[in-house]
Amino acid sequence: MRKKTNKKSSFLHFFRLRTSYFERGVSLYLALLIMTILLSIGLGISAILFSQIKIISGIGDSVVAFYAADTGIEEVLYRGTDVSGALENGANYSAQVLLAGSDDCTADNYCIKSVGIFKGIRRAIEITR
Repeated sequence: MRKKTNKKSSFLHFFRLRTSYFERGVSLYLALLIMTILLSIGLGISAILFSQIKIISGIGDSVVAFYAADTGIEEVLYRGTDVSGALENGANYSAQVLLAGSDDCTADNYCIKSVGIFKGIRRAIEITR
C-alpha cells in the first residue's frame, strides 16, 4: 500500500529545509557580533578604570609633594635663610626667601617660595609677609 503524501505538508517540509539551510551560519555570526560588542565594552571600561587608577595614585604623590613644599616653608621660617633638602620618603624640597620690591615678590616685607618634588610631581607654596 502506498502512502499518500499531502502536497501542502511536503511543501512546508521543503520550505523548512531550505530556510534552515540558509540560516545555518546566522547564529554563528550573531554570536560573533555579540562577543565583539561585549569585548569592546569590556576594553572601554578597563581603559577608563586604568586611567582613573593612575589619576588616584598621582593624587597621593601630589599630597606628598605638597607636604615636602610645606616642610621647605617651615625650614625657612625656622632658619631664616634659603634651604633645600630631602625627606625620608624620597621627596625633595627647595625654598628661597625673596625680599620685598623684587620682581617675584609683591609683599611689604618678604616672600618665601617653596617647591616640593615627589616622583616627578611638583607642588609649590608661596607665603608673603
